Amino acid sequence: MTRETVLVVRHESPEVLAAATAGRLLAAIADAQAARGLAHVSLTGGTIGGKTLAAVAASPARESVDWKRVHLWWSDERFLPAGDPERNATQAQDALLGALDLDPATVHLPPASDGPDGDDLDAAAARYAAELLQFGAGAEAPEFDVLLLGMGPDGHVASLFPHHAGLGRDDSSVVGVRESPKPPPLRVSFTFGAIARARQVWLVAAGAEKAAAVARGVAAGDVSETPAAGVFGTERTLWLIDQAAATDL
Repeated sequence: MTRETVLVVRHESPEVLAAATAGRLLAAIADAQAARGLAHVSLTGGTIGGKTLAAVAASPARESVDWKRVHLWWSDERFLPAGDPERNATQAQDALLGALDLDPATVHLPPASDGPDGDDLDAAAARYAAELLQFGAGAEAPEFDVLLLGMGPDGHVASLFPHHAGLGRDDSSVVGVRESPKPPPLRVSFTFGAIARARQVWLVAAGAEKAAAVARGVAAGDVSETPAAGVFGTERTLWLIDQAAATDL
């Protein structure tokens, strides 16, 4: 990966950003299926992530995708009971998944606190890591065709927070996160190693409150201060932002 493969794409507003990202995602999935027969996509939560998924659901172009040949993953999740409205997967179900003809075997839901491992966070993280490994073709995770990431005002991505213990974990593709500075305190998250398996990483951010972190991330600054600065795709890294988030560039 070279710096030449890092691109910044600015959009006028959050609404335009979400619609454009949705169109880009549908095209990328269709291209992956044409090239390899299937696609692996990692979704994200948050306000702009939810708007993007809703825009996919509303797009006529969604019919260009064979959704039974799309493997869906999540880069992080709140460790709460299945169906909790705060979970990214629940929000994705409401915004998009319920409208699609999906094969349940290709929807890789992150572990929940009422799942097979109960409230054992580390066991749940290990279970998700083992599921990623099944599709890694000898590596710790699949080569995601697109891995979507939101970013917080502090520069965190997935549940990798600045100066947090989970930031330096490299012994697994998934880590259990405790004492998250953003509630709830317990989460599961991809590590940098899993994210680095993606062909394309798209960082999607909107709002003036994220402008400083966007600038640090695009500049590939200190990862411990701005985790977003340390994520790259093997083929392309896209910063998809609105004008407000671009004001410090």
